Amino acid sequence: MQKILMKGNDALAEAAIEAGCRFYAGYPITPQNEVPEHMSRRMPEVNGIFIQAESELAAINMVFGASAVGARAMTSSSSPGISLKQEGISYLAGAELPAVIANIQRGGPGLGNISGSQADYFQAVKGGGHGDYRLLVYAPWTVQEMWDLTLRAFDKADEYRNPAMILSDGIVGQIMEPIVCTRYKRPKLPQKDWALTGCAGRKPNVVKSLFMGEGALEEHNLKLKEKYGRMKKTEVLYDSLYLDDAELIVAAYGIAARIASSAVRKLRKEGHKAGLFRPVTLFPFPEKKIADLCNSKRRFLTIEMNLGQMVEDVRLAVNGRAQVDFYGRPGGGVMTTEELYNVISNKIISGQNAMPLRHSPQKSQ
Repeated sequence: MQKILMKGNDALAEAAIEAGCRFYAGYPITPQNEVPEHMSRRMPEVNGIFIQAESELAAINMVFGASAVGARAMTSSSSPGISLKQEGISYLAGAELPAVIANIQRGGPGLGNISGSQADYFQAVKGGGHGDYRLLVYAPWTVQEMWDLTLRAFDKADEYRNPAMILSDGIVGQIMEPIVCTRYKRPKLPQKDWALTGCAGRKPNVVKSLFMGEGALEEHNLKLKEKYGRMKKTEVLYDSLYLDDAELIVAAYGIAARIASSAVRKLRKEGHKAGLFRPVTLFPFPEKKIADLCNSKRRFLTIEMNLGQMVEDVRLAVNGRAQVDFYGRPGGGVMTTEELYNVISNKIISGQNAMPLRHSPQKSQ
């Protein structure tokens, strides 16, 4: 198939249109601005609706309304903007409304900077808003995956009646790569008989996240918990490299995994038994696969562009059966292949604990 050179943010936006997204509401913030820019041009061409909202709060609540009437809806932002959307995301999850939210992460905390970062992992996978809820979270590491995982996110959001997030970063959002724009094939999905499409000829529908009856909210939460359990059983995605005989497994996602993969390949050529494990879904997290990889001869090194977030889930999955160390760069700091080659080789050869540059060591738990 013919390949097209596309920027990551444009690939995400065009994939959303290909998947049938016909409502987009957003607000400008770097480094995701190409997404609303692309949508503002393309949505009128496909009879869709584009709205530049007055704020991030308005945008997420417009998505709530569009989803409630059955539309495929999306919003996007970068880290501080996603923080402002958290209440609305919790409402979407509580009302069981499908939507896709894209976070093209930037450095933080606060306004931070516009460099790529992975500091929003906790916010995405632990439920950044209030209440017990989960998002389906996908972590692309290439522009091709920005396309592929966006198509998937819309389908899975509809299948589970749950918001889904594309958790990318400023680097993947801004780079340009040749990709294959695979055509969307809609799978068999449940009918949206819950949508607010008018009640002529049927009982009225109610979309809500307010449950005031005695025990009603607890019952609703248990229903949601069962749904999240089904996700854990069937929706886990991961990728790996050289795991069969690896003595040191590098765990990384997104752009950090992409940089680490180059270092791991170089070490392999030199005869070192290093491997790479890359979660593609951050929720559900591939905890069972990581647990299965544990043995007395293996160690793990988690690499992230933050001060240590996914490493906590790696440690929970390992559950004390192997050593888990961490190396990270915060505040938009981007590691190089050579840097990670040195970190990983030192870990293999000398067993040194990895540590972030210019920061105090991260102690292994």
